Amino acid sequence: MATVIESAIGAPQPVTAGSAWKTSAWCIVAAFGTYFCMYAFRKPFAVAKYDDLSVWPQGYKIILVNAQLLGYILSKFLGIKFIAELTRPRRIVGIMLLIAIAEAALLAFGIVPPPYNFVCLFLNGVPLGMVFGMVLAFLEGRRVTELLTAGLCASFILADGAAKSLGACLLSWHVPGAWMPCVAGLIAIFPMAFFVWMLAQIPAPSPADVAQRAQRVPMNARQRWKFFRTYAPGLTALLLMYMLITVLRSIRSDYAAEIWTGLLGAKMDSAPQIFTTSEMAVALVVILINGLCFLIKDSRTAFVAALWISGCGTALIAVSVAGLYYGYLGGFTFMVLVGTGLYLPYVAVHTTIFERLIPMTRDEGNLGYLMYLADSIGYLGYGVFMMVTRFIDAKADYLRLFAVTCLGMATIAFAGIVFAGVYFRNLRNS
Repeated sequence: MATVIESAIGAPQPVTAGSAWKTSAWCIVAAFGTYFCMYAFRKPFAVAKYDDLSVWPQGYKIILVNAQLLGYILSKFLGIKFIAELTRPRRIVGIMLLIAIAEAALLAFGIVPPPYNFVCLFLNGVPLGMVFGMVLAFLEGRRVTELLTAGLCASFILADGAAKSLGACLLSWHVPGAWMPCVAGLIAIFPMAFFVWMLAQIPAPSPADVAQRAQRVPMNARQRWKFFRTYAPGLTALLLMYMLITVLRSIRSDYAAEIWTGLLGAKMDSAPQIFTTSEMAVALVVILINGLCFLIKDSRTAFVAALWISGCGTALIAVSVAGLYYGYLGGFTFMVLVGTGLYLPYVAVHTTIFERLIPMTRDEGNLGYLMYLADSIGYLGYGVFMMVTRFIDAKADYLRLFAVTCLGMATIAFAGIVFAGVYFRNLRNS
């Protein structure tokens, strides 16, 4: 099957020195476009409040969010094995198959009557959780990987808001809430197919890339366990930090409508575009700062720089909450600053921290394994958080909950970053 697909779309061509920057631009557009379109299959449902159903005390929407989240968590744990072991010929077929399953689940979400259709969002989350790893595999192990991955990360920052804006527009055009997610997915199918074709044309890393960033190889269970066991203390600290940041990011994303309502009140209903405009400001700062790490050739230096970026991000989260509490920040500014603070470490993990850890240690590995190890822990943490807070009333003050959670988790995340920095510094000196 993979061979048939590859022959149909054409084999990737080798990169010459003169075409290196053109290839980089192609990689960014292909990865950005693919993952941007994926969000149309995942996030539009979150903009609907689904408050016309009260079959559970905690609200129908919370059940929907949890259902998709459980599917996503399962997908991340499965990805530790499947993404780490995935070979190049199977990536394109895998992306196409996963998206088809996700859209079929959204179709079923519209057909199955509520509240029983929450199962369909679980089935939607399972395939979507592995798309990122398949896209990322085309970008890792290159001298400009930070730049390429920063472009990929820009997609999930911008797409989160854009998908919600699309959902809000469809609702304003009187598309029923149960059918809105499916319609949003249909809109994205054809552009996504084009960007997946672009991914298939990306060549493998050059010999110069391999010399600087190490060969990336599929990892079996023995290799995965050996890598983790060797660096367990430092990796555990990084995983803790990433888990806490993922929880904050997910709360801000899944309950954006409720948080914005708490900030803007009735004005929120007339500004569906605010989901997109706020994230554009966040993406510009975060991607610029993290993407420039590709200029640092020494992997250990780049690794330390990424930890500094992450630490500054967690500090910005706390400062933003204090600014809102004492009245120094307006609602829009608060959402932009706190979003910037949480995305700085979140994106640094994707672009630099794990990417540079592999050449720094020169151990066998690939970025997909480390990212899915982190994502599985991160989304599991969010799932536990949602279970702990499941008894919150549907009309609770989500803005206050978000602000308090930010203060606590950002503080612990900062401590994890400091520990990881000390551990890997001592590892070098030992």
